[in-house]
Amino acid sequence: MADRLQITAAAPDPALLDLPWDIPLEEWPASVLAALPRGISRHVVRFVRLSGRIIAVKEIGETVAYREYELLRALHRLDTPSVEPLAVITGRRDAHGEHLEAALVTQHLQFSLPYRALFSQQLQPGTSARLVDALTVLLVRLHLTGFYWGDVSLSNTLFRRDAETFAAYLVDAETGDLHDHLSDGQRAYDLDVARVNIIGELMDLEAGGMLEAEVDPVAIGDRLADRYTRLWDALTGVESFGATDRWRVAARIERLNELGFDVAELDIVTDVDGTTVSIQPKVVDAGHHARRLARLTGLTVEENQARRLLNDLDQFRASTERQGAPETAVAREWLTEVFEPAVREVPTDLRGKLEPAQMFHEMLDHRWFVSAEQNRDVPMLEAARSYVAAVLRGRPDEQAILGVDTAQLPQIADADVDERPAGP
Repeated sequence: MADRLQITAAAPDPALLDLPWDIPLEEWPASVLAALPRGISRHVVRFVRLSGRIIAVKEIGETVAYREYELLRALHRLDTPSVEPLAVITGRRDAHGEHLEAALVTQHLQFSLPYRALFSQQLQPGTSARLVDALTVLLVRLHLTGFYWGDVSLSNTLFRRDAETFAAYLVDAETGDLHDHLSDGQRAYDLDVARVNIIGELMDLEAGGMLEAEVDPVAIGDRLADRYTRLWDALTGVESFGATDRWRVAARIERLNELGFDVAELDIVTDVDGTTVSIQPKVVDAGHHARRLARLTGLTVEENQARRLLNDLDQFRASTERQGAPETAVAREWLTEVFEPAVREVPTDLRGKLEPAQMFHEMLDHRWFVSAEQNRDVPMLEAARSYVAAVLRGRPDEQAILGVDTAQLPQIADADVDERPAGP
């Protein structure tokens, strides 16, 4: 290892020094690699096991590596859905003293998959639309923070299951830039790039026989532009109404909450005689339901998972006639009497399949279907055991699909997955 090797990190892990930085990344031995599905990238990317966790290493020019590292750190501080940067490695030289590219090290996002890996599975109809919806929410959140992406695409995004939808995370920020706020032109350019890239990516899937037959890639690209505009207007648009209709303030907040956003501050202005009121959200953050669930139970989950778990918590409150009890006390009982026992029914060797919250969500679906089939109210633990045997064992492992490269995915047989629509 060259003496000039330099590690730049906020909290450096000494184990980084043990990695073979004197070897080009594409030649790293299998003994240090974690076989996870890789998305399409213009750079060499490898997943590595380090100190009991998995990191992603990307070879890239030194200037770009430092810039992307700082951008990702800024996004992480702003609590924006993106991968966490760990370090930049520079000063690399091979055994002959030849210069090697710098490396950007990020934390692997557990239970996430690139979009091509998702399409290797037997998924519900409408998967492409749900992925684009998730990317739309991510793009709006990035734009609200002042982040200009520059290369919006499915390839530069990772996806995690969020109940019946997906949550999207930015994974490649090398073309991005952070501003105090974005102009309409910057947002429009990002949106146009997103539409063109997504249409091209879906056409590529279509050519490989991996896209649902009824999907029109152009229509999906147009869907992103339409949904982005509607969500952006709902979050930032000014609404005027009469002073006697001030109930609409609460309705506006409720509508934003339903979109998954909290309103931290409102700008409310009345005219001179007080007959007209204008309202505009000034500070908005996603995760209204996820934050409420975390406050009540300590569980950290995605937004739609939180919505589903909160619904089950409300049903538990009603079924136990605890409507008058403190919400936090009921939540603790639900956690210890319902959620945790159900999740414990999953054998240890199957717990890498999905996140616990996603498993519980699917257990609720399974319970509904089994109860309907048997015309009785199936107890939760019985439903959990049935779910493990009938559904979970056949699912691909979303924590680590071992030995899979997305370039090889068209040759991989579809997994036998129970993807029935959710019950009420």
